[in-house]
Amino acid sequence: MDLIQDLRFLRLNEISEGWVDAVWDLEFTERKEFDDPVGEELETRDSQDFQNLHQRLLVFIQENAANEQSVWAMLQENGIPVKTLVAVLSFFVFGGKFKNAGVKQRVNALQAASLYLLLLGMPGSIANKAFHGGLFDLCTSIWTHCWPQETGKKRKKVAPKNSQAAGKKPKPQRKFAEKDLEEGEEEDDDEEEEDAAEHFSSQDLVEIREAVVLLVKSLLILLQTFSLKDLPQNVNNITRVFIKLLYFEPIIGEINFAEQDINRMRSVPEMAFHGLQLLYSAKHGDQKQTLLRIFHHLLYVILMMTKNRNLKPTLLVLSQGVLTTRNQALHFVSHMVNEGKEETLSCVRILLQHICDQMVEKCEFRSHGAHAVKTLSGLLSSSGYAWFVKWLSAFSKHSKMVGRLFSVDVVMALLEQPERSPEGCDPDLVNYLPYKYLIQEVLFARRMDVSPTVQGHALACLAQCLELPSMNATKAVQGLFTTIGSQSGFHAQTTEGNLTSHPTYRTLPFRTMELSNTQSSPCEGKVNLEHILSRMKHPNTNVRKLALQALVGLLKHNVVPTNSENLSVLAARCRDPAVSVKKKALQCVGELLALNPGCTNVQKAWLEGVCSALMDSESSVQEKALEALEEKLLSQIKPFTSDYLDMNQTLAWDLLHHLCHDCHKLSRYFSKAFEIWHKQNRFTPSFFNALTSHTEAPHAAGAWLLLSKVTMSSAKLPYGKVLDAWDKIMTNLNEVNTKTLCNVLCVIGDIAPHLNPDTQELIIRDLMSQLKTFTLPLDVVNAAVEALVQYGRSEDVNLTQSFLNQHCGELVSLCESFLASIILKKYGKQNLDEDLMVKYLHTLGTASVNCPAKISKRTILLVESILTTNSDKLADVQGELPASLPLSQFRQNSFSTKIRAHGVLTLGKLCLQHEELVQKYLPVFARELEEGTEVSVRNNVVVIMCDLCIRYTNSVDNYIPNISARLQDSSATIRENTLIMLTNLLQEEYVKWKGSLFFRFITALGDPVPFISNMCEYCLLNVLLKKNPDMFSQHFIECIFYFHSYTKHKSYNKFPQSDKEMLSSSLKGPQNQQKRFHIYRFLLEHCTDAQRFNITNKINQTVLECFADQELPLDTEGSDLLSEIFAVLSLKEIKLQAMKSKAAAEGEDVEEENMAKAVLEAAQKKVVSQVHKRVLVEHTVPLIISLKHRLEQNRSPVLKDLMAYLQVIMQDYKNEVNTIFAGDEQLASELEFALKEAERLEGMVDLIETCSIQQVPKTPTAAQSAPLASPARPPLVLPLRFATPQPPQRNTLSSLLPLSERRPNTLLRQKDQKRSNYLEETVIVKGGVDTRAISTPIGVANMNLTFDGQVSVILSEKGTSSVDENNVVCVLPSEQNASRVKQWNIQSPLRKSKRTPLQDE
Repeated sequence: MDLIQDLRFLRLNEISEGWVDAVWDLEFTERKEFDDPVGEELETRDSQDFQNLHQRLLVFIQENAANEQSVWAMLQENGIPVKTLVAVLSFFVFGGKFKNAGVKQRVNALQAASLYLLLLGMPGSIANKAFHGGLFDLCTSIWTHCWPQETGKKRKKVAPKNSQAAGKKPKPQRKFAEKDLEEGEEEDDDEEEEDAAEHFSSQDLVEIREAVVLLVKSLLILLQTFSLKDLPQNVNNITRVFIKLLYFEPIIGEINFAEQDINRMRSVPEMAFHGLQLLYSAKHGDQKQTLLRIFHHLLYVILMMTKNRNLKPTLLVLSQGVLTTRNQALHFVSHMVNEGKEETLSCVRILLQHICDQMVEKCEFRSHGAHAVKTLSGLLSSSGYAWFVKWLSAFSKHSKMVGRLFSVDVVMALLEQPERSPEGCDPDLVNYLPYKYLIQEVLFARRMDVSPTVQGHALACLAQCLELPSMNATKAVQGLFTTIGSQSGFHAQTTEGNLTSHPTYRTLPFRTMELSNTQSSPCEGKVNLEHILSRMKHPNTNVRKLALQALVGLLKHNVVPTNSENLSVLAARCRDPAVSVKKKALQCVGELLALNPGCTNVQKAWLEGVCSALMDSESSVQEKALEALEEKLLSQIKPFTSDYLDMNQTLAWDLLHHLCHDCHKLSRYFSKAFEIWHKQNRFTPSFFNALTSHTEAPHAAGAWLLLSKVTMSSAKLPYGKVLDAWDKIMTNLNEVNTKTLCNVLCVIGDIAPHLNPDTQELIIRDLMSQLKTFTLPLDVVNAAVEALVQYGRSEDVNLTQSFLNQHCGELVSLCESFLASIILKKYGKQNLDEDLMVKYLHTLGTASVNCPAKISKRTILLVESILTTNSDKLADVQGELPASLPLSQFRQNSFSTKIRAHGVLTLGKLCLQHEELVQKYLPVFARELEEGTEVSVRNNVVVIMCDLCIRYTNSVDNYIPNISARLQDSSATIRENTLIMLTNLLQEEYVKWKGSLFFRFITALGDPVPFISNMCEYCLLNVLLKKNPDMFSQHFIECIFYFHSYTKHKSYNKFPQSDKEMLSSSLKGPQNQQKRFHIYRFLLEHCTDAQRFNITNKINQTVLECFADQELPLDTEGSDLLSEIFAVLSLKEIKLQAMKSKAAAEGEDVEEENMAKAVLEAAQKKVVSQVHKRVLVEHTVPLIISLKHRLEQNRSPVLKDLMAYLQVIMQDYKNEVNTIFAGDEQLASELEFALKEAERLEGMVDLIETCSIQQVPKTPTAAQSAPLASPARPPLVLPLRFATPQPPQRNTLSSLLPLSERRPNTLLRQKDQKRSNYLEETVIVKGGVDTRAISTPIGVANMNLTFDGQVSVILSEKGTSSVDENNVVCVLPSEQNASRVKQWNIQSPLRKSKRTPLQDE
């Protein structure tokens, strides 16, 4: 009776039956208010009454469990209708749904719901009609309305309400879809709940929480006794409630999922997990279906998403609470698998599939998702794990980029697990267990992906595989480069120095050689390496950067050899256009050097990369290079001791040794570092003392190199030690290396201002004595003369010039006397010492630059005679030499080519100081360039003329065409030097883009030597285009005329040039078509959209109009030019980039953070498309129609090119052909038919590409599976005589011609028989064709998931599972039967129109 007493506060006997019936009639969908004052009295009830009733009901259940006394009988005995009790409880429950409900109402609602759930748990609740599905769902979910919870979503920004905003008229609202409205309403509800939470005190929240805990406990008690077997919808709703309760409050510590006592559970999420376990009971329905339902909802917990009904999942804001809940969900799945054993494994497989399929592109989510896959896959048996790996291999070829990207993450996560043993595994799946399959067949295959993001990620992960502790993972990577590793392992260790690195596995596996009729390369490892090296030149910056990481990983572990070829590619990336790639390359070469400090090739690559980065325009790259140099070189200069040099010091002196010898060209860049360090005052007296102590060490060459860089900017050098070293060098001059001697002379010259006169005189005497011997190498002569000039410098210019005239003039006199003794004597050329002659000529040229007054006409004539036949005449001249001899060009004489080449350089140096000589010899130089046969002479003439251009620009300007013509010289050396020097002249604006210079320069892009073509591209893009951004667009149209040698246009190709020049630089003819279009594409690729638009319009206005108006004839030359122009206009590179959808092109999904950019691109594309269409309709189409009529009149073969061009420009307007070409219905019909015909041919090509003519799979069971079609690698079609028979295609050329131009049917048949295009010859590879005909296409991968409506495993493209049906819950997707390929039935609309009257007759 105590229970009845506690029920009295509900005033059940005073409730009218009409109100109760009305509540039940509403099906508990809304709250029914009371008509009498009873409702107001009930609302004032305290929550303590509910608590007392709840406790009494619990006690009643416990006390009467044994005697089975029914509460329903007690209620009936006391005249309390069950319907009334349920209706009153629903009244309180609905009170908690109001958004403005107070704490009391919310607590009462939760406690009323708890009472209802306790009542349902008592036997007889169904018989007494206490259960109602709608009210049950309301009671289980009422806490979501009562508890002010955080949704995890970002709050909307509320714009400030100012007067300006208030004055604006509201814009008309767009009509949202129902789904969008629901999203908006839910977000508004969330915001209101969050705002309401601010009005509750902490005590209020504690009170509400206690009520929620009471409700959850009541629900758990209900699930222990009440069966929901026939209520699947309610079970699904309860599952949703428990999933939401997981985020109710933070989880502290680990949850003990084996705990069964509700009262000992510490948190609501722990109770929620226990509730999910209770649902997994036979009394609540089929256990497997229940587990699938639970895993489905846990899927979004693991993915850290939130999903409302029928809405797309949204990402949660990552927080510690979200991550903790995710981790506990994974532990719960593991617990369920351990409890359920085998029957739960099929559900885990499905969960794994859907985790992969619903992953997003964000890096953090992918990382946590891969960890989840690793954890869950560890629960599978060996057969189940192999099954999942097989499925993952197919999934890695998914059509969506994020799927392929995530498959790489999953592979890396699986590699962290121990390798599975084949024991107990299905024999058909054993091949999927080893690491080798994951790395070689799944991970490495993504290097060819269509998406740069996936490519780069796969390459980066390949390098990470080498860092794994597993031996088998390293061997798997090694197997990809077997050929490379086998050739380089021992050789690198014995010849390249001491290579200290991680353990590697160089042993070649002794395996069966597979023979097949596929023409695979025997050097597969070499091909793989070449592919990685090619990725380092990829247009995408991220791909290049990650390819660097992959290559460095292979080099660090000796998978590929550390030879100069591989390292040079790495060092070249230090000059990459992207700053991030340059920094990554500097980091990579630094890592390699730290790992292999004794490897010569690594040291050279490090120097090449770091020294070139010193000249970078980006300050951050320059600073990084300076830091590397300071760490490896500057900080390692310590006082010399003969006892010991540590590893870092040894490395520093080895690097300096390379700079002195093998890498001496890099020392020019090295000077930049010392200039910066000098400004930063990095050089101290102790540094100079330490440096000079090494001048007498075995590595003295490096010390002199450093001294030569620092002496010019510092006065802190210990000059006494330097002079002592100089004296020792002078006594053993022949033993000193040439480069070292040059550095010593540089130091001696730089310290000249700091020496006393006596010391200076001694050094001058030493220098002159050595120069007079004419035994010094040529480079040393230059350095010695330069040092001599340093000792003659003074503030008085006259004194300086007097010093130079005295000493350099003496050298000139000696050289003149020697030349006269050779040239003027009749037998002077007998027994001529060629090297000595060269040294005299070189010394004469070097000294003459400093004393022009000492150069006589006799000297000039003597040098001139070396280059002509005048030397023979001068030998017969008696007495004084004539003032000059007639000279038209250089002629071969008795002197060797080497002497003549140095004679040209000497004559050029004489010209630098005498302008009258320039006017005399420039025509001779130009003629020598055209008719000379000696490569070294022509090369030196180019050098001299470019030097003269700097000094005498106006005089040499007329001879620039002669210089630029050497870009087509037969000698690669001359072409390279000409390209470099012309680039320097153009950069410094000594030369302008006039005449044919641009066109000759651009032809170097097609140079047969790759180094020259690459250098030309670098000079154009990185040097010249930055100076003149419109350079390409200004010269593009004229390029077409120039390369075709077409001169009939009134404006283009009108600059003066001889027939010989035109012929030498012409690219006319079909044999040069590839070169021409390579240049066209290069120019267009580096034009802006505005420039492309202007080029197209200008071609229409200045070229096509001239042909349409008959200003230009349609002769052979004109037809070839017009055909070329239509081909250029059809290039994809000329299409505006704004009209191309980047995301659509790559097949990548648009993420939320990129949504604004995507919207902007879409708007830009729309505007550009409208402008393009307007120009097309108003200008291009009328012009094309007019030109087409003229071509038809002349029966020109160019008509087919015009139609092909129209097809290209109408691709974006396929449905508007008749509208755009309304002025010419015949052309519209022909074009529409041509577009359909092209679409038909494209469809046939797609069918051919999807045929099952593929390589033999490497695993025995791969042929049995149906992997998804890879979007990256097309099927392999191998040439062979045996061809698959195919019907001949219709002659597409005739279909593009107008009807009036088509030949009779007999001629067409003959032409078709000769030119019909068959399929490319193919070979059927063994195992490639299963049971289908060759022409049967493979269907597009369909991975439709039915986790919402039905529960399905992700199947292969055939719609069948690759494992036993008993092991996988499999409900086939609704779209199982893929649509078959339809037959095309296309015919010309003109033919149809002609046949219609015949049919009518």
